This record gives sequence, structure tokens and C-alpha cells, in this order.
Amino acid sequence: MEFEKCRDILLRESELVQKIGNLQDTIHKAVIGKDWADIEGRFSALDELGTELSALEGERERIFSKGQDGMDPSLGFYAFAARLDEKPRREIAEIYRSLKIETLKVRTAGEALMGYISDARIVMNGVFEAAFPEKKAKTYSPYGTKATHDMRSMVFHQQG
Repeated sequence: MEFEKCRDILLRESELVQKIGNLQDTIHKAVIGKDWADIEGRFSALDELGTELSALEGERERIFSKGQDGMDPSLGFYAFAARLDEKPRREIAEIYRSLKIETLKVRTAGEALMGYISDARIVMNGVFEAAFPEKKAKTYSPYGTKATHDMRSMVFHQQG
């Protein structure tokens, strides 16, 4: 019973990690291509997937920690797997290992993407400071209100 539930959670987590990776790739391509249309929607979708993944991780951790009073929580998976027969132990270990590797890849790609976006913001703020020193690093909307320093601030108004 616990094995099936845990396997289901791990497979759902793997699916979510894959979706997150695909969405990060889409965002990366949009940022590189300067396609700012619906960038906030994409980041919002990424946040929703992250929240869903965190909830699944919590469920999985509860399963791993059952019957382990006083044990180190980092040993949760290994203690759980040790209670299983050989065939289910191998199956769940392979799923878990694959999930951890994919999660590491996605996390690394996400950190690189956020670093790139952060660097772009810093460069754009520097450009605005150099071009408009009287603004003192403040950006204003076409309506005269102070604009936020997010992705929308990087979109230039063009008429043509």
C-alpha cells in the first residue's frame, strides 16, 4: 500500500519536474528572443507548478518518515526502501534516483535562467541610469506613475 502510494507520488513529481523544465526552456527562449508577451503568465505558471511540486514533496516526506521516530529525516527514503522487498525496492530506487537527477538539472537550469534575467535587469538599470541620470534609477510609466522594476519595465514603447 505505502509502496504504491509512494511510487505514484514519485511519478507525479517526475512529471511535474519535466513540465517545469519544459516551461523554463520556453521562458529561456522567450527571454533570449526578447518575446516579452505573457512573460508574467509564464512565471505565474512556473510558480503554480512549483507549489504543486512542494505539496507532493511534503506528501512523500510524510510517507518516508512513517515509523521512523527519532531517525534522521535525510534517511527517510533509504529507511523506507529498506523495508521493501527487492523488486519494489529496485523499482522505487530507480524512480527516486531519476527524479533527483532530473530535479538537479532543472534547478541548475532555473538558477542559470534567473541569473541571466538578473544580469539583464542590472544592465538595463545601468543603461537607464547613464542615459537619464536625473531620474535617479526610477522608471516611470507613460502615465507618469512610478513603474516597477520587473519584466514589464524592460519592454520599450515603440511607435512605427
